[in-house]
Amino acid sequence: MVEAPAASRPRHAVPAGACDTHTHVFDARFPAGPAPYALPGADLATHEAMRATIGTPRAVLVQPAPYGRDAACLLDALARSNGTLRGVMSADETVTDATLTEWHEAGVRALRFVEMQAPNGGGRYPGSIGVEALRALAPRLRALGWQAHLWASAAQFAELLPALTPLGVPLVLDHLAMPDGAADPAFGTVLDHLRAGDIWVKITLCRVQRGAPADSLRPLQDALVAANPDRLLWGSDWPYVRMAPAPDAGAMLDLFLDWLGDDTLARHILAENPRELFGFN
Repeated sequence: MVEAPAASRPRHAVPAGACDTHTHVFDARFPAGPAPYALPGADLATHEAMRATIGTPRAVLVQPAPYGRDAACLLDALARSNGTLRGVMSADETVTDATLTEWHEAGVRALRFVEMQAPNGGGRYPGSIGVEALRALAPRLRALGWQAHLWASAAQFAELLPALTPLGVPLVLDHLAMPDGAADPAFGTVLDHLRAGDIWVKITLCRVQRGAPADSLRPLQDALVAANPDRLLWGSDWPYVRMAPAPDAGAMLDLFLDWLGDDTLARHILAENPRELFGFN
């Protein structure tokens, strides 16, 4: 394992109860499958230290691809978190009701589905579970009160959302919905769904238009905030696999707060929205 990236302390005040809604843990005690990247040393203690630095006492763990459908690492972290963490797992329609119940009791509140195409052009990322499984699982997700977290491009979302929103499962779009800039027509479609309250969107600045100047992302955040701040979340994506150099989670949170420029909105997006969605006490 390689060392997880450190984070700096934000200059701006972070509201009490803030939640980082997109993070990962990697623990050498739990075997992982093949990975296209060196696994970071990002166990629970390191995760907690990062959150203490940037001021997010709550967080959501998203299952990393190298662990596949083996929930052991994620469940271990949830069990030791004293209620400060929630989980997003990976599963298809073959998962049993008993397993879903076990995960729910442990703090899992969502499943993740991926349509994003791998950079090598070979289709979806290896091992990912697509939205066809979401359609099959929707009744069971509704019964549990769970969400579906979706990673796809804005163009894919523009095609998928009309069929997915009627499923009655809260849809959480990762990484600003991955638009090709603020003028992307597909991003306009995503904004329409956001205005209607059909979806939630995570403001995760590091995965969109990688290599572009940070300020070029501000129009995306501004458009999302203007559309519907009641359905926005913030996430760091720490510890930044497949990214070199790795971003600084504290600096990204500072950038989000600087662009937002409103303490009430900051409390709403960072603390109140995730408390509602993930059921934090």
